[in-house]
Amino acid sequence: MAKVIAVANQKGGVGKTTTAINMSACLAAIGQKTLLLDTDPQANATSGLGFDPRQLSTSIYHVLLDGMALSDVTVQTKLELLSLVPANFDLVGAEVEMTTLMARENKLRTALQPVRDEYEYIIIDCPPSLGLITLNSLTACDSILIPIQCEYYALEGLGQLLETITLVQENLNAGLEIEGVLLTMQDKRIKLSEQVILEVQKFFGGQVYNTIIPRNVRLSEAPSFGKPVILYDAKSSGAKAYMELAKEITGNE
Repeated sequence: MAKVIAVANQKGGVGKTTTAINMSACLAAIGQKTLLLDTDPQANATSGLGFDPRQLSTSIYHVLLDGMALSDVTVQTKLELLSLVPANFDLVGAEVEMTTLMARENKLRTALQPVRDEYEYIIIDCPPSLGLITLNSLTACDSILIPIQCEYYALEGLGQLLETITLVQENLNAGLEIEGVLLTMQDKRIKLSEQVILEVQKFFGGQVYNTIIPRNVRLSEAPSFGKPVILYDAKSSGAKAYMELAKEITGNE
């Protein structure tokens, strides 16, 4: 049965979607059959894997709102073992539309049940908010991966996220755990990066991954070509870092 990991941080610009795309791609590259769910209305994970959200007639929206099966909206990516449940811009109004639905926090969990045996990993790219779609993701997942950028105010707002996790554990998903904390956008030339790393490690202890994702031009360029970085430039520092992360997650270090 697949391990379901939500990549979440309500703070924008922390490398959340970059992590969801490239972690999924690297898991697939090391032989793990992986499904990536794009639940962000910006649909950046969808476009980052080479799909035009404007051209998609079905998406995660139709799963959450119309009860469509996940398997009916899943598309194959350029990597053999990586599939995608895309998002399109219909998702913008989904949270408002979902407020009137019964058991609205469980829509995604219910949708995932029929496909969990088909994959080793299911990764959910959450919106940069703590709304109803993120709540669905936290209810549906086994664990949450929290990306934190190596910049000033890195820990700002995390209290709210941790509070939400606690509320979900108490009311909706007792088994929810923190999968790990991932430090992103490290610039070794800047001394502040080292201070932030120490601060995050002090706060989260052993939950911080050994892998740290560097600032990398190739990593930034890859989405505009509709590719994960391992298909855009496998020798780049960004590709190597996400491959190390995939190995750390699977225990194949």
